[in-house]
Amino acid sequence: MKRRRIHPADDMLDSATVLTIVGGIGTPHLADGFLAAMQRVLPLTFCTVFALGANGRVVTVSTASNYGDAALQTSEHYIENRFDLLDPNMVWLSARALPRQPTLWLSHQHADEVADPAYRAACYGDVGIRERVSVLLLLPTGQRAAVSFYRSLALPEFADRDFGLIARHGALLAEATAAHSRGLVGAANASRGNAGPIEPRLLGLSVREREVIGHLLAGRTAKETARETGLALSTVRTHQYRAFRRLKIPTLKALLLELGSR
Repeated sequence: MKRRRIHPADDMLDSATVLTIVGGIGTPHLADGFLAAMQRVLPLTFCTVFALGANGRVVTVSTASNYGDAALQTSEHYIENRFDLLDPNMVWLSARALPRQPTLWLSHQHADEVADPAYRAACYGDVGIRERVSVLLLLPTGQRAAVSFYRSLALPEFADRDFGLIARHGALLAEATAAHSRGLVGAANASRGNAGPIEPRLLGLSVREREVIGHLLAGRTAKETARETGLALSTVRTHQYRAFRRLKIPTLKALLLELGSR
């Protein structure tokens, strides 16, 4: 098991990736967005998001898989059999003292490093998983979570380039996970006097606002968005203009220009 500290990247992520990652906040599809975003840059099989609850027990926040509900079934076995007590990610997170500043770590584990045969079979062998790379989140407020990406035996082993790509996305993945578990998304970002970078401001949108803006950015009209979402046209307009106010932009064109400059 290898682990190293993640430091914030200087370069900006593209707008499509940002919207895909934050789009699932507050919905059952958080991990789907994470997996879809990361598969834009490297091949992956599963994604799981685990968090430590207030009682010290691990809960499944979200799962996603290229193969039906395989990741969900695996996580259910993980929770039911208390494999978190054997998982070096969760054992390490639960033992760490709370930091003064949010900290992120990258960990890497091969299936053959898992000593317990039942844990290894249920979470790796039975579903053909070779290894995982995880972004570990530790916040001063007590939030502890792991966002993990898995590769099957059909895919090549993770390499240095893959570690770098996951680390580059680590801060946004962690921020989206924290926002999802809080249930209140970026109120502080939304209330700032200065607009600031677009990425954290997107976290200040509600689930419906992000959904509507995502459809509009994809080139759909407000009427088409209403039809796709099942909302009334007036409701779509309301979400659209509330999103503009939160993002501190006047029009969709202004948003496109700002995203295009990233």
